[in-house]
Amino acid sequence: MMYQLGWTTLPGLRGLSVSEFRAIPTSTPDNEKGVAINLGDQAECESFLRLIEAEFATKRFTNAADAFDTVKAFALERASR
Repeated sequence: MMYQLGWTTLPGLRGLSVSEFRAIPTSTPDNEKGVAINLGDQAECESFLRLIEAEFATKRFTNAADAFDTVKAFALERASR
């Protein structure tokens, strides 16, 4: 099933953080505002959201473009496994 992954980017004292990851089933992916990934079912989706939330819980970024590109690359790499 195709999911549209989204997240929130917030400023902090040590840089930008990303959190509040969400995945919404979609038939029309939008890679400009997020990333579309294929996941097997709802259980796999929930597991992936926990994984990505944990991965980025302590990471900080200097700009929004870096945050977006890093999350997108991580999501695409993990989803392809």
